[in-house]
Amino acid sequence: MNRTGQFPPDCSVHPTAIIDDDVEIGAGTKIWHFVHILSGCRIGAGCVIGQNVMIGPNVVIGDGCKIQNNVSIFDGVTLEQNVFCGPSMVFTNVLFPRAHVNRKAEFLSTLVKRGASIGANATIVCGNTIGSYAMIGAGAVVTQDVTAYALMVGNPARRRGWVSRSGDRLGNDLVCPRTGEQYRLNQAGLLVQDQ
Repeated sequence: MNRTGQFPPDCSVHPTAIIDDDVEIGAGTKIWHFVHILSGCRIGAGCVIGQNVMIGPNVVIGDGCKIQNNVSIFDGVTLEQNVFCGPSMVFTNVLFPRAHVNRKAEFLSTLVKRGASIGANATIVCGNTIGSYAMIGAGAVVTQDVTAYALMVGNPARRRGWVSRSGDRLGNDLVCPRTGEQYRLNQAGLLVQDQ
């Protein structure tokens, strides 16, 4: 177990966690049982890293992210602020894996933008971007870029509606039932929040 890193005040690291050298962890972040964070990772403030999570190497995780149990976040994945990763969801890092073929040079980047949520057991195929505040349903398999505020379900995942910043499903009026925030479709057919 590596304890050479300097952790900020009010950062909580469970004794079973392994933190490699050259890792930055923000204030108030909580790291739970059997987590392994590899070198070169940058984890923001106020994150919660659940049990049996593996991160890295060289992964960037923004402030306020919640990563539930049994998630692996590989080199090439970037999570912006306030991203939620549900239990046992999967990020891939290569499109055509074979055990007997080394394809590390073929890793593709994956970006999950601010406020997006990924449900339990969902799969995000590498090389795609998940838009801000999008909601990926449990068990969905994302094989293409996802627009902001999209509600995606199925295999392969398809848009089945829109959600607000708070994660509530929007009706035809495009008004968030929780906050009253108004949304609209722009000329390209993408959802945007009215200012």
